[in-house]
Amino acid sequence: MSTQIERFEDPGLPEHVHRSTDVDEAAQRRAEIQISSLFLLSAVGTVLTIASYIWVHPQVYIYIPILGSTNVQQMCIGLGLTVATLTIGLGAIQWAKRLMPDTEQVQERHEFRSTEKERDALNKLVKERVDEVGIARRPLIKRTLALALGVVGLSPLVLLRDLGPMPGKQLEKTDWSAGTRLMLDPANTPIRPGDLEVGAVAQVLPELPAGKERTLENIGTDAVLLIRLRPEDFNLDPERLSWTHDGIIAFSKICTHMGCAVALYEQQTHHLLCPCHQSTFDVTRAAKVIFGPAARPLPQLAITVDANGYLVAKQPFTVPIGPSFWERNSQNG
Repeated sequence: MSTQIERFEDPGLPEHVHRSTDVDEAAQRRAEIQISSLFLLSAVGTVLTIASYIWVHPQVYIYIPILGSTNVQQMCIGLGLTVATLTIGLGAIQWAKRLMPDTEQVQERHEFRSTEKERDALNKLVKERVDEVGIARRPLIKRTLALALGVVGLSPLVLLRDLGPMPGKQLEKTDWSAGTRLMLDPANTPIRPGDLEVGAVAQVLPELPAGKERTLENIGTDAVLLIRLRPEDFNLDPERLSWTHDGIIAFSKICTHMGCAVALYEQQTHHLLCPCHQSTFDVTRAAKVIFGPAARPLPQLAITVDANGYLVAKQPFTVPIGPSFWERNSQNG
């Protein structure tokens, strides 16, 4: 015997409870001021981000309990971006919750395309609802939101500066010159040939004049690798062989493909490897490319020793360091 389930009536929607801002003009005004204040705070956060990037020195640190040593510039940029984006979101949420229309709408679902009459009616309804949202009647919110959205987009544009300087002539000029001592990195001490054993590799930077501060840009263009081989291992022409000293040869550390740091040396094969795209250079043949996408050898730095026996540069690089461009000859720069 089957049991028939008794049907029940649609209970409908609960009675609508009006918000204070629906019935109180003063509450509406307070909400409008609070929302506008959030948008203004967003603009302040953007200004803080840009000001921190421009005027706070990137090497200033402070100690914060739990966090430890903290970079002031990065902290201020992070706080500024957080305030700028968070307060836009909070303002939009409060606007929707407190001031936008709060009435239930029922829309019947249609399986097929609506008639033109229905579509026209919908367009009319949308325009009416847009008017009800009050953007036209609330110029303070409209203007502060426009201000917040307008300036928050400036932060990513400014932070694009962190991608590095425009190359310009940067890759054609380094701090290496005739007589410049090779300084071990990071010890910043001069180096003698006897400090390197056969098979050893060392990163060096040029000695800077007194009072000149080393920057990330300097390191990016000046880094050089010293490698010591047995003199009989070299397969160089007389000029390139004269650029070595007692089996020590020096190359720019900046890969000629995409500018990555060439840092992997294989003693058995005398090969240098770039870890980014596997360009491989033969040290015994003046860093000739034997594999990978690099288009030219690593620039070689001519070296010798000074009167005190320290390694120095004979001359600057004879070709630009770093990635190859279409304006450059693939072999000479």
